[in-house]
Order: sequence, then C-alpha cells, then structure tokens
Amino acid sequence: MKKTDPKKEKTVILLKPDTIKRGLIGEILSRFEKVGFKIIALKMVWVDKKLVARHYPNDKDYLIAIGHKTLKTYEEYGKDPREELGTKSPYKIGQFVRKWNMDFLSSGPVVAVLLQGIHAVDAVRMMIGNTLPRFADPGTIRGDYSLDSPILANMSKRTVKNMIHASGSIKEAEFEEQLWFRQNEIHDYKRADENIMFE
Repeated sequence: MKKTDPKKEKTVILLKPDTIKRGLIGEILSRFEKVGFKIIALKMVWVDKKLVARHYPNDKDYLIAIGHKTLKTYEEYGKDPREELGTKSPYKIGQFVRKWNMDFLSSGPVVAVLLQGIHAVDAVRMMIGNTLPRFADPGTIRGDYSLDSPILANMSKRTVKNMIHASGSIKEAEFEEQLWFRQNEIHDYKRADENIMFE
C-alpha cells in the first residue's frame, strides 16, 4: 500500500457567489490558514454550466437520494411538493435540485481553493459545518455566517445558499482537483510555521 505524508492530504473548497457578494473571502480563508492549512492553489472564476454540470453528478442514485431529502423537508413543514414542484418523484425532484445548484454556482464569481494539510478532507468539512446552515453549529463557517433553510429555498425554487463547498472524500477531492485546477496552478512551498506546528 502506498504511504503518503499525512501533511500532504488535499481538499477542494469553493467559495460560492453568496460568499463573494457578501465580502467574506478573506474572513473565511483566514480561518483555514490560522488552523494550519496551506493554500496551494487559489483563483476566482466565473464558471459556465458545462463545468458546473461536471461538478454536480448526474447520477440517478445520487439524484434520488437528494430527492428523498427534499421530500422529507416538505413533509416536515406540511407542504405538498406536488403543489410547489408538480411532482412527488424523488428522481425528478433531485433533477430540480441539481439544476438549482448549477444555476447558482454559475450565477457569479466563485473562488476555487486547493488546501493541503493533516486530515484535510474531514477537518475542513468539520470547520465548515452542516450542509444546511440551519443545523450548522456555532463556531463553524456556516453556523457563524449563514441562516438559510431548505424549505425557504424549495419554496423559492432555488438552492440553499450555504456559502461554501468542500470535497466529501479523498476520491472526490482528487476528482475536483483535476476538474478545477491545471497542474501549473498548483504550488508547493513551505509555510514559516510548519516546523513549529508539525515537527
């Protein structure tokens, strides 16, 4: 089995258009830097739907799972998805959610970042907080800066504005690194505090 340096684990984060428009880029990136993550690639892009379509999987099982989550939200609030969306099919609803996600991510500039550090995938997701800001703990990025909810988003036929995306697994991080960055955009260097923090 291939051994890798635990300090070299990488993950992709995307600061979404709501974060950019609220002027929170520096505030959020500084939280990752302060904990010890290294920014090895960083760029602002306004992505087209073609790239966004590759970022959000068009996988039937994934879309059905998203649809079931959305139906659960409707049930929780006593709303009828047929009235709002014209269907109760989890697959069709998952397709709607994917389209809303794609529309939003391509609606304005996005800051794409490649972070490197110990347990990057899990630690970054923990720092970001629950995907639904309403359930995100105080102290997490979403818990501190966002309050959107799925029922409000569903009623408005839009995505939940949750500020930031982070890779969900090492495999996903590897795919997203190749999707969002060219090799010449990724840099290797040593932070001044690496010896103090990790050696």
